[in-house]
Amino acid sequence: MTVHDRLTADAVLAAFGEHLRRARGVCPEVRHNYARSVHAFLEAVFGDGPVDPARICVHDVVEFVSAATRRYRPATVQLVATSLRSFFRFARAEGLREDRMEDAVPKVPRRRLTCLPRHLDGTQFADLIASFDSSSPRGLRDRAILLCVARLGLRASEVARLSLDDIDWRNATVRVATRKTGHGALLPLPDDLGRALTAYLRRGRPGAHVRQVFVLHRQHVGAPIDRHVVGDAVGRALRHAGVDAPIRGANLLRHSLATDLLGHGATMKEIADLFGHRSLATTSIYASVDVSALREVALPWPKVTS
Repeated sequence: MTVHDRLTADAVLAAFGEHLRRARGVCPEVRHNYARSVHAFLEAVFGDGPVDPARICVHDVVEFVSAATRRYRPATVQLVATSLRSFFRFARAEGLREDRMEDAVPKVPRRRLTCLPRHLDGTQFADLIASFDSSSPRGLRDRAILLCVARLGLRASEVARLSLDDIDWRNATVRVATRKTGHGALLPLPDDLGRALTAYLRRGRPGAHVRQVFVLHRQHVGAPIDRHVVGDAVGRALRHAGVDAPIRGANLLRHSLATDLLGHGATMKEIADLFGHRSLATTSIYASVDVSALREVALPWPKVTS
């Protein structure tokens, strides 16, 4: 990107997004979140006028992040700070700045690391799975959705993007095309998840011309679901099973899977690879559940069929 006298916010954001895609391999969802935070920042600094990254000062950065701490939860403020650091690295790489302004972005305390992960125990999860109405097409869909998260640790967005072409029935594997890290993954297909997917595809999924596995059943029948449908499915299942869970959504089941894997001797590296974590620091959140579970024993992976 060349330096112009009058850059628009749209032009800067487009170049930033392309930098994230090409230089860092960042997936579309993360690029969207970064761009949204940076757009709000540029708007706060420059309003509707031209954008000149070289004119941004430390006060602008600190004031914007400080304002975010008064409006949002720590996790959201963390995203804002990360987005700004990435933006200033981009600006330096493109010659729009010469300093290391990313070092001026305040560090946001990750308060969630101070408490234990919230998860379901084995009995609660068994009750959750048993509560599904297997005679209902939507029940078949939701059961398969929950098992995608609970057995493979998929994020809600990864479940929504799962394609029929990603399932290799012969070799019992599931391909995750793009993860938050920008890289894909090839995961084993557990037996219970395979049966749930088969039941949904044969008896529950309405006729659709899309390749996504999971589609809508009420409004816009046959259209692909989005990540919010995954969270709604978890919430419905919890209410129907009468499970009093500390949190809702797909992350509840991801935490539960990590806790179970730790209990069976999985290493932090194995869980990080399964979950698509870029850093082991993220995975270490789950280690606070049971330190004694971090022992060197074989990980009993769920049975798969050939």
